[in-house]
Amino acid sequence: MKRALYKPAVFGCALLWLLAGSLQAEVRVPVARDLQQEGSQAQTRQLPIMLTFSADECSYCELLEEDFLQPMLLSGEYEDRVIIRKLILDDGSSVSDFSGKATEATRISDRYRVFVTPTILFVDSKGRELAERIVGINTPELYGGYLDACVDTALASIRNPAALANMHGCRLQHPASSFRPATP
Repeated sequence: MKRALYKPAVFGCALLWLLAGSLQAEVRVPVARDLQQEGSQAQTRQLPIMLTFSADECSYCELLEEDFLQPMLLSGEYEDRVIIRKLILDDGSSVSDFSGKATEATRISDRYRVFVTPTILFVDSKGRELAERIVGINTPELYGGYLDACVDTALASIRNPAALANMHGCRLQHPASSFRPATP
């Protein structure tokens, strides 16, 4: 009798595992195409933008997306906390920047001095950094907590700047020096 119950239980677990994997595979991090429009949405909703700089052939970028960003999107818990977008640097794509000017994604990474993928920036509606950037992934066990702390810092920078004085971690050391505006 135990054997008869064991097979359906194993089959059920395998089916749930496959279903969960297929749901997560369907959710992709939206690619940023128009940062001016994203900025307008961020300003209206009073949210920061989590901008991930990624590359197609980057295994760490895949890890970031599959283990952290896709679950964030699936959970629905971040819809009122942050707008999640990514820029793909190695596909030659063109993006409308925060001023509305069409430019290559790599030029945007140059403006922000992003040289490693993955790199995550937390920016406001104008493209100014709000929290410490996250460069690479070196300790996946701690990454989720650090990511949440940076989302909280960026959100507080927009909604309650006075609260930043009491927050620890993810605060910018030199906020004005991290962004270079587009040059004509």
